[in-house]
Amino acid sequence: MLTGLLLWLASASLALAAVHPVRGFLPDLKFSLQGAGGVTVTQQAFAGKVVLMFFGYASCPDICPTTMAQLAQVTEALGDKADQVRILFVSIDPHRDTPDILQTYVDQFDPHAIGLTGDEKAIASLARRYRVAYQIARPDPRHPDEPYEVAHSRGIYAFDQQGKAVWLASDGESQEELIAALKPLLH
Repeated sequence: MLTGLLLWLASASLALAAVHPVRGFLPDLKFSLQGAGGVTVTQQAFAGKVVLMFFGYASCPDICPTTMAQLAQVTEALGDKADQVRILFVSIDPHRDTPDILQTYVDQFDPHAIGLTGDEKAIASLARRYRVAYQIARPDPRHPDEPYEVAHSRGIYAFDQQGKAVWLASDGESQEELIAALKPLLH
């Protein structure tokens, strides 16, 4: 079953090979998750900022670090306007990803990025809200340090300064295309 989901996720990612407008198709930015230090973080903390939200997990071997590096390069390329953008990395693996682990992870890419997580129910609710598919092979409670598989869909969600969903991009989209899609949202 996990193999079937991975094949579906891969094909869904390939189909999403551009920046797609989603205004009116996806809900506004809304969440309540845990950030570093156990602080509850909501969408209100990002009022007035353009938000780039990506779902993944800190121990991801390939997609997540590549996407985070790409998003960091995009914000860096914005120069003085980079302060208007926040990258939110939402973990779909609350078993391993504590808020502090996530913040340490995202700080490696962008000092302004925010790592967020929550309990299984909060993550599942947010994933449903934005149509994010994921599956976790449950960790064995008798062997919590043993690795387990995690699969997730791949997309970068952009929200304007008012928290309205504006576009969805493939994690494989070019830096130039992402910058071009971001510029009209900035002052």
